[in-house]
Amino acid sequence: MKNILKATVTMAFAFAAAAAYAEVVVIVSAKSTATTMTADDIASIYLGKSTSMKPVDNATPVRAQFYTAVAGKDEAQVKAIWSKLVFTGKATPPKALASSADVVKAVAADPNAIGYIDKSAVDGTVKVVYDVK
Repeated sequence: MKNILKATVTMAFAFAAAAAYAEVVVIVSAKSTATTMTADDIASIYLGKSTSMKPVDNATPVRAQFYTAVAGKDEAQVKAIWSKLVFTGKATPPKALASSADVVKAVAADPNAIGYIDKSAVDGTVKVVYDVK
């Protein structure tokens, strides 16, 4: 009985850990001319250093994973960067959408947009330009 309980608890933690870590990808419209991008290119766009594309934020748990992996920043640091840019009038922060499906829809509609989502949400209207590790 003790071993069954232990195995059940271990399995529950494994599933929780897997759910907390999504496979995140960066996407652009299928109509975009972009084919691949580097983490530095993407970080520049999402931290307001480049205006080459229009960033779309994802307000789901993949957001923290994305910023940590691509920009080396946590959410508080990103918020501070954008607060400064907004205060000085240098940039407007990315619009945060409520789900990966919403991000796909917004990015698919704009060839100049870029977003990040859980890989499972990719469809034919967008293409992956970077796989977040």
